[in-house]
Amino acid sequence: MKTIIGLEIHVQLATATKLFCGCSTDYQDDEPNTHCCPVCLGLPGALPRLNRKAVEYGLRVAKALDMRVLEESTFARKNYFYPDLAKAYQVTQDDKPLAVEGIVEIEDDEGHEKIIRITRAHLEEDPGRLVHVAGGSKYSLVDYNRSGIPLLEIVTEPDMRSPQEARRFLNKLRTILEYLEVFDGDREGGLRVDANISIEGSARVEVKNISSYKGVEKALTFEVTRQRNMIRRGQTVARETRHFMEGRGITTSSRGKEEAHDYRYFPDPDLGPLHVADRVADIDLPELPTARKDRFMEQYGASANHARTLTGDPRLADFYEEVAHVDPALAATWVADTLLGELNYRDMNITAVPPGHIIELLELLKIGTITDRAGVQVLRTLLDACVEGRPCETPAAIVEREGLGKTAGDEFTPIVRAVVAANPQAVEDYRSGKEGALNFLVGQVMKETRGRADPRELRKIVSESIRVDGV
Repeated sequence: MKTIIGLEIHVQLATATKLFCGCSTDYQDDEPNTHCCPVCLGLPGALPRLNRKAVEYGLRVAKALDMRVLEESTFARKNYFYPDLAKAYQVTQDDKPLAVEGIVEIEDDEGHEKIIRITRAHLEEDPGRLVHVAGGSKYSLVDYNRSGIPLLEIVTEPDMRSPQEARRFLNKLRTILEYLEVFDGDREGGLRVDANISIEGSARVEVKNISSYKGVEKALTFEVTRQRNMIRRGQTVARETRHFMEGRGITTSSRGKEEAHDYRYFPDPDLGPLHVADRVADIDLPELPTARKDRFMEQYGASANHARTLTGDPRLADFYEEVAHVDPALAATWVADTLLGELNYRDMNITAVPPGHIIELLELLKIGTITDRAGVQVLRTLLDACVEGRPCETPAAIVEREGLGKTAGDEFTPIVRAVVAANPQAVEDYRSGKEGALNFLVGQVMKETRGRADPRELRKIVSESIRVDGV
């Protein structure tokens, strides 16, 4: 059964003021309803004035996604009643959006290049936010601070065939938006997704209220399973809107699916048409993720996987280029694999890591002052200090204090002999041809030496000790 998925992505544009008024968009830590004005609240006589920067950001995204900007785009009123929509309509774009017909390249589930088509991108205002009071209250509060924040809605064709492809698409789109500097990925609600999903031959279901990348994959996985199970049982999948309950990992029925005519779109009489297609040629784009990935492979000799990981976040890519001069291959492995893994474990951002300390760590590894295992210990000590707000020691100081410097193999001969003597079964297994037994013995010696010995050198010492001592 073929799965068909299309997405509608609502991106909060990182402008300083709202789409149709001068209210600040920096409301995250402020009291409710303190970033409002008559325009935000739709009070009688209030007139909108379009934010020029929001239009510029929309054009920048359109050019990056290879979209065609329409010669004329218009604003319309989308009419529906909901408590967080003060005017009882949303100003958006309907039949004449800002741009149409774009593409985003991703990898499909088999690792092959795949094109996801972009249907349209249009500007609209964000509604307010409902705050549901804890404790089983029968009422909700409304915060209009978010009302009027500029949104760019990006709508795809139904080209995705699995929840995993949908997540990869969102990750790629988010990266592009961050490279363009039109979007703050750390802002709560900065990117929200509605997903349209069906099993070929059955009705399409819209899933709303998805606010995270992992949530998209979870919601779609649940919905695919739900719809397929219904079809197997001979049941009919209803055309409806469902909400994703992230805490429970399920979707629940909300209402029947609305059609466009349900919203009674009509042109907004207070906003004239936009004629901005001629501005696209003057927009200078930064080096985008795909181009930067290709350059990392060519300039630094990075593997395709490392280059993809390193360029998945512009801040990580900048960090890598700052430390790569020590040894590009070594830096790629340590930044993309070791450092990123340790950061994810601690829920840290790359901006919290001093590049100079990583340069020093890479230099110690390159000249052989410390082993890889000792390097990991140094890195963990360094990051733990950053998390706890303590002064960050330099890697060299940590190596000196912890005694992690690599030493000559002769120093470890007594330890090797003791480990060999204490593990006769592993010795016998190694003699019978089981290579894993040697790895076990080397691991025991590494544990005793706290990672200060070179594993390759230890293998020789352990093997020689077994042969010479005849244990």
